[in-house]
Amino acid sequence: MVKIVFVCVENAGRSQMAAAFARRSARDGIEIASGGTRAAPRVHPVVVDAMKEVGIDLSRTVPRTITREELLQSDIVVTMGCASGDVCPATFRGDAVDWALPDPNGQSLEDVRRIRDDIERRVEKLLAEVAHGR
Repeated sequence: MVKIVFVCVENAGRSQMAAAFARRSARDGIEIASGGTRAAPRVHPVVVDAMKEVGIDLSRTVPRTITREELLQSDIVVTMGCASGDVCPATFRGDAVDWALPDPNGQSLEDVRRIRDDIERRVEKLLAEVAHGR
C-alpha cells in the first residue's frame, strides 16, 4: 500500500481538488488523504463550483487538520504551494513535493478552472509514476 497525502494550509482548495481527482483515478494499493496545517471551516465555494463541473461533489467535504506524524507516516507528500515556513507543510518533511500552485481562494471561476485542470494533469502523472514504481 502506498499512501499519498495532498496538503495545503487550509485544506479548502488545492489539496481537496487533488485528493478528489486521485480518489477518482487511483488503483488498488494506493491510499489517498488530504489535510491542512490550519484547516478552514469549509471548502472554498468557488472550488466546489469548479469541481461540480467535472462531476465531483465537494459540497459536503469538511477540511481537516493533518498532523506532523501523519505526514511522516505517508509515502508521498505533495504540498500545493505555500510561502510561510511556520505553517507550510513542506517544512515538515525534506522530501515533500511542492507543486507551487496559486491559491484558488478569492479567484474567479475561470482562474479556478485553470488551477483545477492543472491539478488534474499533475495527479494523473503522479499516479502513473506510482503505478510504474516511480
